[in-house]
Amino acid sequence: MYLREKIFIFCFLWFYFQGTAQGKLVQYKSEYFIILVIDGPRYTETYGDTACTYIPNLCHVLRPEGTFFSDFLNQGQTYTIPGHTALTTGCYQRISNVGTSLPKRPSLFQYYLQQRSKPSSDAQIIASKGKLSVLSNTKDKKWKDQYQPYSFCGPNGNGLGYGSDAATMEKIRSVLGSEAPPHLMLINLLGVDVAGHLNQWNKYLENIQLTDQYALEIWNLIQNNPATKNKTTLFITNDHGRHSHGHKSGFINHGDGCEGCRHISLLALGPDIPKNQVIPTKAEMIDIPYTIAQMMHLDFPTGKGRFLNELFEVKR
Repeated sequence: MYLREKIFIFCFLWFYFQGTAQGKLVQYKSEYFIILVIDGPRYTETYGDTACTYIPNLCHVLRPEGTFFSDFLNQGQTYTIPGHTALTTGCYQRISNVGTSLPKRPSLFQYYLQQRSKPSSDAQIIASKGKLSVLSNTKDKKWKDQYQPYSFCGPNGNGLGYGSDAATMEKIRSVLGSEAPPHLMLINLLGVDVAGHLNQWNKYLENIQLTDQYALEIWNLIQNNPATKNKTTLFITNDHGRHSHGHKSGFINHGDGCEGCRHISLLALGPDIPKNQVIPTKAEMIDIPYTIAQMMHLDFPTGKGRFLNELFEVKR
């Protein structure tokens, strides 16, 4: 074999396996991708409680159906808008938490709409918190006001105020029950975070239980729609936690680098995801949009996360 041929074969195999490792050459079964953000529960009241007292569905029904990351982190600002910005842009940034500023970088949603030439309805942001409407746009001059995903945030979908999770779920049922659901979607449920800020411990726990029920319902909606059944990857995560017990105001607030604020969770389910796996490897929220981009074969040059290879590895 000539040296030139050997070099060609070597280069081909190197690029092939490099591409496969990054998720670029694998044909995934998933066509639809949803990020469900349960806003602000503390890990100690969710998966950190080995009895899973308040999240029986997530622990005992959904977790066996997917892969769970036990050391999943928010490594940026531990507030709502910065956390959601990391989940949509794949970058951490310091950004106002009151909804008066746009993300600096374009989102995965914008890349998707541009590269696939899809209407805004095919990428949607549905949130109980109105201020999260900023996620549909960016400050980046090349992208500002372009390729914006459909946004329904707040009680009337106009980006103002806080709506109830019950009303948000009505919207979700309509969207996920349609014949043409969006291929890319982010959902925010606020009840846990709001009850915590109000210093209502019992309501805080009740809302953790309620979002646990909603998470199972969303998975069932996916599986009950022929368009999305066995074609959807669902990432269930958080934007931030809460102050650790005994630190500052405890569960009432969040926003610094304490363990309680940074340690969040990730459970992934879908046709490409091995079942009943627990991954101890450290991972972080910016890895979610980067992984989705690779699974969708999208160019996502501004995303700073990594491809979660271990999400697809079957442990022997």
